[in-house]
Amino acid sequence: CWIQVGDERKSWSEGKLTTLDTSFEHSTGNPTDSDRHVLIIDFWHPELTSAERAALEFVYDLRNKFEKGKIPFRLSRASIKKREEEQEGMGFMGIWKSLTGG
Repeated sequence: CWIQVGDERKSWSEGKLTTLDTSFEHSTGNPTDSDRHVLIIDFWHPELTSAERAALEFVYDLRNKFEKGKIPFRLSRASIKKREEEQEGMGFMGIWKSLTGG
């Protein structure tokens, strides 16, 4: 496993602590067949205002809910229009064929 922050990439060391500042562009990778378990703890910068902290808490909470599937996503307008155009004029037989595959 690896983690990259900015231009610096490091490997995980089992049993060792790794910290990073997520205000920098960062990414991780696991090019193995093994699982990677990560405990994430957020520390707030001491100079954040209460409004900045509340905004970040909202964003992180929203992200966590989305990742757990608790926030449905909405199709784009283009996708909805395309779906409507594909279904337009299908009639009963077109719908039947799409349901039965025949």
